[in-house]
Amino acid sequence: MTYVIAEAGVNHNGSLQKALELVASAKESKADAVKFQTFIARDEVSQFAEKAEYQKATTTPTETQLQMIEKLELNREQHLVIQKTCLRFGIDFLSSAFDNGSLDLLRDLNLPRFKIPSGEITNLPYLRHVGAFGKPVILSTGMSTLGDIEAAIETLEAAGTLRSQITVLHCNTEYPTPMADVNLRAMCNIREAFGVAVGYSDHTPGIEIPIAAVALGATVIEKHLTLDRNLPGPDHKASLEPDEFAAMVRAIRNIEQALGDGIKRPSPSEAKNKLIARKSLVATRAIHVGEPFTPDNVTAKRPGTGISPMRWDEVMGRIAGSDYTEDELIEF
Repeated sequence: MTYVIAEAGVNHNGSLQKALELVASAKESKADAVKFQTFIARDEVSQFAEKAEYQKATTTPTETQLQMIEKLELNREQHLVIQKTCLRFGIDFLSSAFDNGSLDLLRDLNLPRFKIPSGEITNLPYLRHVGAFGKPVILSTGMSTLGDIEAAIETLEAAGTLRSQITVLHCNTEYPTPMADVNLRAMCNIREAFGVAVGYSDHTPGIEIPIAAVALGATVIEKHLTLDRNLPGPDHKASLEPDEFAAMVRAIRNIEQALGDGIKRPSPSEAKNKLIARKSLVATRAIHVGEPFTPDNVTAKRPGTGISPMRWDEVMGRIAGSDYTEDELIEF
């Protein structure tokens, strides 16, 4: 099954209560995991770093990026509360770490896997640090080339993480991502180029692109979740509200069923219609015993309970062994 991650990220707006509500919402939406962001603001961002355009449009215009994320930082105790709540709800707790100290915090919390955000894919010391844990890794690749991905995978491997433990997510780091920039086929290209499991981290409006990604073979889907898209904050506008997220998960599960095993054969549900929908050879008019079957007196009509029209050549020229009335099934 596709592993569906509800990206709570920083949509808690610095409130532990909102973070716990996001956990409950993710569970109710039937996500497999809820993921937050772990960072030490002053270790992640310099005082001179500007905000992205989408951040400027959704946060206080006069504050710096550092000032923005300082208000969104979660401490160790809050992480513990969120993790315990996830355990109580029966949903996986994940978080993206943005610095080595945060990686160590998540390691100490014994997370089952580590999520590397797109911005850290070219951070060599960071990659070596997380690679040394030897835990499964989900690697996002927004803003990346195949060369960037190759270098990151090789760094993780050299540090101690097996390639079989790495899942690479195709991603576009624009909030929201224009449809023309999604380039979903790149996910398949990544799988073929590096022989890794792949998935998709989505920042488009709506739910159709993650669903399409599952149809193309995504094993992981990550999508932002918010309690209210109108809340202030950098990521709310590119997030799904709870009912939308639940609809996405339902659609993904339907697609998984619909993909099947790839073997073409009649399904159990359609077998009952076979004799009704297919055709048999029937008389087009009265045929007398001893008369040959010809295109003038035989045709194909429903139902499919008699001789298949695929045996047409075998029937033509044979002699009728009995009389037939119009529409009567031909028999030997």
